[in-house]
Amino acid sequence: MTTKYEQIPSSLFVKNRKKFAEKLLPKSLAVFNSNDIYPISADSTMPFQQHRDIFYLSGVDQEESILVIFPDAYLEENREILFLRETNEHIAVWEGEKLDKNQAFETSGIKTVYWLSDFDKVFKSLMYEAENVYLNKNEHYRNAVETELREDRFIKKIKADFPMHNYKRSNPILQRLRSIKEPEELALIQNACNITEKGIRRLLSFIKPNVWEYEIEAELIHEFVRNRSKGFAYTPIIASGNNANVLHYIANNMQCKDGDVILLDVGAEYANYSSDLTRTIPVNGRYSERQKKVYNAVLKCKEEAEDRLVAGNNWYRFHKEMGEVYTSELLQLGLIDKADVQNEDPKWPAYKKFMMHGTSHHMGLDTHDYGILTDDFVENMVFTNEPGFYIPVEGFGVRIEDDYVIQETGKPFNMMANIPITVEEIEDLMN
Repeated sequence: MTTKYEQIPSSLFVKNRKKFAEKLLPKSLAVFNSNDIYPISADSTMPFQQHRDIFYLSGVDQEESILVIFPDAYLEENREILFLRETNEHIAVWEGEKLDKNQAFETSGIKTVYWLSDFDKVFKSLMYEAENVYLNKNEHYRNAVETELREDRFIKKIKADFPMHNYKRSNPILQRLRSIKEPEELALIQNACNITEKGIRRLLSFIKPNVWEYEIEAELIHEFVRNRSKGFAYTPIIASGNNANVLHYIANNMQCKDGDVILLDVGAEYANYSSDLTRTIPVNGRYSERQKKVYNAVLKCKEEAEDRLVAGNNWYRFHKEMGEVYTSELLQLGLIDKADVQNEDPKWPAYKKFMMHGTSHHMGLDTHDYGILTDDFVENMVFTNEPGFYIPVEGFGVRIEDDYVIQETGKPFNMMANIPITVEEIEDLMN
């Protein structure tokens, strides 16, 4: 085994492939490629991150892997095939072991495993049997990819080699499937949340006036990695004072001043699954009266959001409803007045001056996970809940965020319920 995390039962990936295969048209074949390893310069590379789709369907967490799913293949052994980079003694010495055919079966539940050198020959015979081919492009609503992926090069080649087939899109199927989590997935996300909790508890006794943001980052990475995480699920935001008003502040290079609050948007990953947490805590262990007032208003918005993160609601309706909640809280804080609301532009309501991002996004294998926004919320979808008010004129911002599982009925389940959140809990632990 070459991963830090404990092996995930192959039954999860068997189940995921079955769900995917059921959505394909008859006589269809689907292909998934691993991510590239991205070069930096000279012989340096970025640490490998597996493409989440091939991971979701196979559990294979290494480069240069290809998965083929062909439910109607005439020969049963051709219905699911993994192609892997051939391992040998030289590779084992220089890079560490790669999956052999037996380990690949134990990981994925796929019996037919070939080395990549056999791909062209085997794939050609499968293509002559298939009518439809499902290819995979990133269709996430936030995607902004400028890099050519291994998947892109593959799509170009296959369309050139087999121009007469009927090509279809895998991504809409995966967006739906991946947005509803299996119990095993919820357990992995919960573990990521628990590791994040350990990091936050460690910080509450560590943070003091004059500490640097990067020192806080170092405490977290220490705690995450020693709990079998690869590290942060996304680039950490450790934003003291006015830095909190930069939504994606990732420099983390300022000193934390007495009297300021620090906005920490940080989460551990575990087994490629994300957690996503935000807390806003006082550098000196005590909130000022004004900081406390804004903090409690944001906390109230978060509780209001819980009542709306329920089965049957949808993302658009939920965000519209939350706009009314923010408006009411900002009026009470005196940050906007009745005239601002009466004269507001419906496309950019008055509250957006102080709360300019969404309240929730899908979370899972990606921090901003797959999910079709027009679909209703259903049981076992996982969402963040992250209201915030950002007040540059007062030199601080507050965001509070936990991760929730939609339930069949009633309020969602908070996977971060054990992480200190109230003013009292945070002040007690810091003092």
